[in-house]
Amino acid sequence: MENVTLNNGVQMPILGFGVYQIPDVDTQAAVEAALAAGYRHLDTAAAYGNEEAVGAAIKASGIARQDLFVTTKLWIQHAPAGSVEEDTKRSFDNSLQRLGLDYLDLYLIHQPLGDYYSEWRAMQKLNMQGLARAIGVSNFHPDRLIDLIDHNEIVPAVNQIETHPFHQRATDQALMIERGVQIESWGPFAEGKNDLFTNPLLAAIGESHGKSVAQVVLRWLTQRDVVVIPKSVRPERMAQNFDVFDFTLTEDQMNQISTLDTGASLFFDHRDPAMVSWLGGRRNN
Repeated sequence: MENVTLNNGVQMPILGFGVYQIPDVDTQAAVEAALAAGYRHLDTAAAYGNEEAVGAAIKASGIARQDLFVTTKLWIQHAPAGSVEEDTKRSFDNSLQRLGLDYLDLYLIHQPLGDYYSEWRAMQKLNMQGLARAIGVSNFHPDRLIDLIDHNEIVPAVNQIETHPFHQRATDQALMIERGVQIESWGPFAEGKNDLFTNPLLAAIGESHGKSVAQVVLRWLTQRDVVVIPKSVRPERMAQNFDVFDFTLTEDQMNQISTLDTGASLFFDHRDPAMVSWLGGRRNN
C-alpha cells in the first residue's frame, strides 16, 4: 500500500475504505470483508450512524490498532455561544466510545458551517493531547480553507472533498499543495452519475491495461496523489478496488481523463443558501 505523508509527519494510506451510505446493519460485515481484503484505512463519520459497527468490525478483526488508520468526522455543533468547544470534545468522546478506540488517526470537521472556529480550537487541543493524531476538514472550498489556516495555529492535515473524473478539483489541489493540506476524495465514482462506469474513454483505457473503469478511476486519483476511500458492500468489488497499484496510466491517458472535467459538483454546492440551511438544521449526537 502506498502512503502519503501529512503535514505533521503522520503516514496515511492513499487508499482506504469508506462506509458512507452503508446501512448500520450491513456495516460490520462490510468492514470485516474490507479488512480481510487488505484495507487498513477506514473512513466513517458520526453523521453516518455506523461508527459502532465499524468499531465492532475492528475488534472482531484482531488487527493491531497501530496497523489501522481510522478517520471519523465531527458534525455541526449547535451548542450555545461559548460552549461549542466543550460540545466538540463531548462529540469526539462519543465517537471514540462508539468506535471502541483510545485515539483517532484523523478527525475532520464534516461541514464548513456553524462555529467551526470554536470546533477547530477544540480539535487543536485534541491533537496536542495525542487523542487525534491528525486533524482536518471536509467540504471546505478554498476561501474557507485559507481563512481557517490564516487564523489558527494548526494547518488542517486533510481536506476531504468531492473529487472524481467529472469534478477534478485540480486548482483546489494546487492550492492545498501550496498550503500543505492533503486532498482526499469522496465520491470517487460520482455514484455512477454521467454513466461513469460505461464511459467510453475510461473503458478504453481500462481495456488497454486489463482493468475495469473503477480501477482506472482509482489509479488516476492515486497517481495524482489524491487519497481515496471507495465504498462497496461486495467483497469481490472491494478486492478489485484494492488491486490498483500494479499498473500505471500514461501521461497521455492522464491528459485524456482531464478532458472529462466539468468543473462543477454533481451533488450539491456548500455555498448554496438552501443547502446551507438544510445541512445546518440537521442534528447529530
